Amino acid sequence: MSANSFDARSTLQVGDESYEIFRLDKVEGSARLPYSLKVLLENLLRTEDGANITADHIRALGGWDSQAQPSQEIQFTPARVIMQDFTGVPCVVDLATMREAVKELGGDPAKINPLAPAELVIDHSVIADKFGTPDSFAQNVELEYGRNKERYQFLRWGQTAFDEFKVVPPGTGIVHQVNIEHLARTVMVRGGQAYPDTLVGTDSHTTMVNGLGVLGWGVGGIEAEAAMLGQPVSMLIPRVVGFKLTGELPTGTTATDLVLTITEMLRRHGVVGKFVEFYGEGVAATSLANRATIGNMSPEFGSTAAIFPIDDETLNYLRLTGRSEQQVALVEAYAKEQGLWLDPAAEPDFSEKLELDLSTVVPSIAGPKRPQDRIILAQAAQQFERDVLNYVSDGDEAGQESFPASDAPAPANGVPTRPTTVTAPDGSTYEIDHGAVTVAAITSCTNTSNPYVMVAAALVAKKAVEKGLSRKPWVKTTLAPGSKVVMDYYDRAGLTPYLDKMGFNLVGYGCTTCIGNSGPLPEEVSKAVNDHDLAVTSVLSGNRNFEGRINPDVKMNYLASPPLVVAYAIAGSMKVDITKDALGTDNEGNPVYLKDIWPSEAEVNEVVASAIGQDMFSSSYQDVFAGDAQWQALPIPTGNTFEWDPQSTYVRKPPYFEGMTMDPAPVADITGARVLAKLGDSVTTDHISPAGAIKADTPAGKYLTEHGVERRDFNSYGSRRGNHEVMIRGTFANIRLRNQIAPGTEGGFTRDFTQDGAPVSFIYDASQNYQAAGIPLVVLAGKEYGSGSSRDWAAKGTALLGVKAVIAESYERIHRSNLIGMGVLPLQFPEGASAESLGLTGEETFSFTGITELNDGSTPRTVKVTTDTGVEFDAVVRIDTPGEADYYRNGGIMQYVLRSLIRK
Repeated sequence: MSANSFDARSTLQVGDESYEIFRLDKVEGSARLPYSLKVLLENLLRTEDGANITADHIRALGGWDSQAQPSQEIQFTPARVIMQDFTGVPCVVDLATMREAVKELGGDPAKINPLAPAELVIDHSVIADKFGTPDSFAQNVELEYGRNKERYQFLRWGQTAFDEFKVVPPGTGIVHQVNIEHLARTVMVRGGQAYPDTLVGTDSHTTMVNGLGVLGWGVGGIEAEAAMLGQPVSMLIPRVVGFKLTGELPTGTTATDLVLTITEMLRRHGVVGKFVEFYGEGVAATSLANRATIGNMSPEFGSTAAIFPIDDETLNYLRLTGRSEQQVALVEAYAKEQGLWLDPAAEPDFSEKLELDLSTVVPSIAGPKRPQDRIILAQAAQQFERDVLNYVSDGDEAGQESFPASDAPAPANGVPTRPTTVTAPDGSTYEIDHGAVTVAAITSCTNTSNPYVMVAAALVAKKAVEKGLSRKPWVKTTLAPGSKVVMDYYDRAGLTPYLDKMGFNLVGYGCTTCIGNSGPLPEEVSKAVNDHDLAVTSVLSGNRNFEGRINPDVKMNYLASPPLVVAYAIAGSMKVDITKDALGTDNEGNPVYLKDIWPSEAEVNEVVASAIGQDMFSSSYQDVFAGDAQWQALPIPTGNTFEWDPQSTYVRKPPYFEGMTMDPAPVADITGARVLAKLGDSVTTDHISPAGAIKADTPAGKYLTEHGVERRDFNSYGSRRGNHEVMIRGTFANIRLRNQIAPGTEGGFTRDFTQDGAPVSFIYDASQNYQAAGIPLVVLAGKEYGSGSSRDWAAKGTALLGVKAVIAESYERIHRSNLIGMGVLPLQFPEGASAESLGLTGEETFSFTGITELNDGSTPRTVKVTTDTGVEFDAVVRIDTPGEADYYRNGGIMQYVLRSLIRK
């Protein structure tokens, strides 16, 4: 029950139904707040308890100073939690382990139960092993169940053992698309109350639902677990960046072009840790699908959320996707009553403002390794000529021995070239070179949720087939929609046969290529690429193109709209300027250009209007949690504590609570620490967290082999996130990670200073030696440390390797928070300083003093860092809120929650 200090409790009548609401207009200053802060204000009014959430907190939010730096902590209680299976499995593993820990400490295991609705969508497990054939989907599903049976059994047990926990089975869709199409409420109804639907999710692209007016963002799995168990999310009232949209998108551009433009603008402006909110006349002209695409990319420009207010477009989408008329009426009535309805002419109070005239957007792609590196499509081939120089050896022929850096003009005599003949299984031959497009994937919820770009892709395929064009034989083409509705409208519009003919057969309903589950390249292509060290490329309609993420054979990755993915599959190379070069020849031998197969806006709109109906959504989601016969036939254990299988290589009981007592040990200073890794700028959670395929000669591969797993059954790191033994061995093991204390290496290597001569060693092996010797570890890093996905294992793996502190120049929000959640101290170099400027090589021994101030209930602003080489500096302590300090004092967020629940 709310303390209701502001007398905000009221009643809203909608049709025959009556709902309790908490009126925002009872708080002085609320009317001028941005939409997102109004949602937070309602959250505080409804959850005010006089202790964690007080009238002063509510007044502070109502009196928000848009120009102030964030300093006021508030406690945000999300209405629900959403998970995908890679991040969700360890969440459920931890909950199961917490039940046992509670029992061992004399508590009631049943207390460990989600107190907020928690929904998990299995979407990260399917791998595009098979492609280009009518039975690709069926074969991939069969492989998926074979690989993941143990995990799926565990999740089915969780669905029966925990209240308020639901699982959307495999083969349904991608979590964020399922969220906007079915799970999101926009306005939540629970216990007779109506309030804004809010959430946290264990995937950074949770922000896709921001397009539907729902405030939510990605958190680490450990934060999500706490939210499920009733713990509010500790946060500072953020700065809010207003992004004004004017005009309309010009013909020939897509939502992908728009979002890449916005990503570039916001990443350049700097929005890490801030909310972004879209407003202005252009919002009304932006379709819900396009809003969702923009919201989805929030992690790529670094903001916490990227939200759109509620308006008629929101209501239309809710109707289209099969929400009840009562629900739609409630959303409209509630939004208008609470001042959450879009006023296109309003200018809310924002901390900062940007503006984009939609009519200035031009066709674009992004790459070759970051989503914010936008390239105008007409300049893509020329830019490739510059960028490829960073990925090839000096021995490539182009008339010169070597080439300058990527910002220099391309050599006049052409790009480096290494023509390589490939023999296909049928005996035919073809030639590939640097720049060959080896992966063309329509993938990821970012774009597959958007019917306009998906229909455009199918129409490009149709027109290309009618002109006799086909994909190049070296291109692996895949289609992985975010929900079954996509294939329904393709079938209804008669477009599926053309995609199939072009090689874009359905491979699965899941993330696939966007998260690295692209599957292997054809054996002959992979061999040619590796034997001749070719810098080949992928083109995907995803949201991430970080190094080493998409496919281990592919060095350069480009984000593009679905219709451009089809076009590049036909062109076959990034060297082709698809805006003016012919993609191929028609049946009469005439050149065919992109403009010849690009559909008009009217053509796309006609298909969308005629082929998509409410019945599709109602049918697809009618019994979404039941699953198919294969899911229902999985045998599962019973009981409220899990029966761990000691032979399992997928699901194992983690060590987080071993030896735990009711009272935490005092925080101690760190002495005699060694550097495990010294890293540069923009090291992402993709570099840190185990992801992708498991190689046989790595510590993780050796572990699986020792446990009787055949190499063909290794599966991916993501699928084995429920086994800490595999995951710890894959932490800091990305094939593109460069550890500066082991120069000349790439991947999970360091130097082991416990051994004579400090030889180069696997990071895991060195960590074991350090921990056996009782030596704490530290990581040194540059700017934007931990950017990318909200991967809990980037923090869990760091902690389990024995790392006690990280010193970086700057952090991305989620990873910094996750480090604290695992008991790792995040520190920051003094302003303007870095490991290089301080002369740190990574060979030093470090000591940290002043941490013990936390034992007094306060948080030190800095701690003293000293080394055995005489370097001294004051590192900034990046424990930003009192709540985070409590987590750190307890050794982590899970330990804090466990102790809190037992004491209740």
